[in-house]
Amino acid sequence: MITGWTDPGLLRDLQAEGTDAHRLCTIEDGWVERFGSDVLISFKRVLARERLLKELQTWADSVGFQVRRVFARLIPTKSERRESPALVIGDPSESLQTVATEWYLRFGIDFGSNGADTLNIDLSKKYLARGRENFALNKLSTIDHRFITDDVRSVLPRLARRGEKFDAIILDPPTFSRSPEGKTFQVQDDFESLLISALAVAERDAHLLISTNCSALGERALKVMARYCLKETRRAAAFHRPLPLPDFPPRSGASSIWLALR
Repeated sequence: MITGWTDPGLLRDLQAEGTDAHRLCTIEDGWVERFGSDVLISFKRVLARERLLKELQTWADSVGFQVRRVFARLIPTKSERRESPALVIGDPSESLQTVATEWYLRFGIDFGSNGADTLNIDLSKKYLARGRENFALNKLSTIDHRFITDDVRSVLPRLARRGEKFDAIILDPPTFSRSPEGKTFQVQDDFESLLISALAVAERDAHLLISTNCSALGERALKVMARYCLKETRRAAAFHRPLPLPDFPPRSGASSIWLALR
């Protein structure tokens, strides 16, 4: 078995619970993810891409994993230059995004399956459409669930003016984005104002998850931001670290913390 790749026991456990979208390998300059029988390689250097392609085949043979197609994408220094995944191996008749719908609105599915009403906000109509498909795949009606295509920074103040409150809020913004009107979002500069707006619509005992993939913002930085926002809004909260993910090695993946308001 190649070190750093998902071991057979964990792979069996994930398959047994019906999870087929997860991380397979993480190295310093890249990582590999599974989406059904498709695989996506994200890399920062060409040498990392070649290494992961070679090791993928060896790992797949060792655990009996059938790879249908392999996609790859370069992770640039600046997120605004990021390109869509390119097909490396396999049939080009379907895009990777077509088969990877289970990621979209995952928290909405979890909350909705337990009887909660949800509000899902994203700039992309495409991502929200996939989220709706995911609700249908999980046999959940969308009648009590709202989907808004808009900049969340515009939506949250409107919700606050209407007096809407939420028991749970998930803030997982992109590192960088640009609205159709040209308004940019840079997580290092704009996360605090976003969190302050979210706190304005949070119930007294609400739980908020704040998360980012930005490598410059670790858990400590998120806590500093959160403490500032709590002070600005005269709120108090306990901080909780999410449970470690079995398919991610320590100190890799998104930085996340839970805020339990009180």
